Amino acid sequence: LLSLGTGTTSEFDKTYTAEETAKWGTARWMLVIQKMTSAASSYMTDYYLSTAFQALDSRNNYLRVQENALTGTTTELDDASEANMQLLVQVGEDLLKKSVSKDNPETYEEALKRFAKLLSDRKKLRANKASY
Repeated sequence: LLSLGTGTTSEFDKTYTAEETAKWGTARWMLVIQKMTSAASSYMTDYYLSTAFQALDSRNNYLRVQENALTGTTTELDDASEANMQLLVQVGEDLLKKSVSKDNPETYEEALKRFAKLLSDRKKLRANKASY
């Protein structure tokens, strides 16, 4: 299973004081809650799937690819400007160089290549079985 995310911000690494949040209006709370809900759904799905694949001794059959520290205009879903597209390309190229996780020093580029080979090998195996 190859899981491709659309990216998240590092906004939730920030903490807020009670005094600060007490000044928020309804619109600000709705925005924060919407972002939290969206991020939580993504994180929990990844956690559940990675745990399930590990339990089945198939951790190499699951790869989640997502940048979790988007900033600036790269977080805007409706910014299709040439400049923002170039920024997103750079984000993707930088992500390929990063380690998959603390437990897996493999880069995303290496992991995607391994994953592509695994899928290709399995397709060939199915094709060979079908020809019997």
